[in-house]
Amino acid sequence: MSAEEVHKKWQTNPMLKPRLEKVTVNMAVGKPGEPLEKAVKVLEQLTGHKPGKRKARVSVRDFGIRKGESIACIVTLREEDAKAFLKRVLEAIDNKISWEKFDSRGNFSFGIKEHIDIPGTKYLPELGIHGMDVSATIARPGQRVRRRHHAKSTVGVKHLLTPEEAIIFVKDEFGVDIT
Repeated sequence: MSAEEVHKKWQTNPMLKPRLEKVTVNMAVGKPGEPLEKAVKVLEQLTGHKPGKRKARVSVRDFGIRKGESIACIVTLREEDAKAFLKRVLEAIDNKISWEKFDSRGNFSFGIKEHIDIPGTKYLPELGIHGMDVSATIARPGQRVRRRHHAKSTVGVKHLLTPEEAIIFVKDEFGVDIT
């Protein structure tokens, strides 16, 4: 399906036009204590939201990780915060994403090796340099019926978002080059 056909379909039925539902930012440090606290401060500085800590699910003796230890931090951004952050982060990777980064439902993820690559970020020697994973969830209106507790239902196959439609949406909304 061409981009013109997709745009026409979105104009005739606004429930088919995708939207950015959320952006999840994850920093896995692999160690509890001071390195994790530094990562939490960096993530809070970048997003403006307080990160939650994530614990190890299993023990890994070679890395010195024990089950139940906090080893990562995560922030979920929604609505305008998500759009603004995603635009900044995409600039760090030169507004280029490989089509392979999109999954079967149209979501995409990418990594950033150094957080100081994000425009507007200052290097603070006491915090160091950290990498992060950014995941964007794109969905059509009406997807909530799958997740809600009351009157849960399924979403029809025709209403599911395809990777091709998600790529067109990301190109239009964020000006990203898909390689």
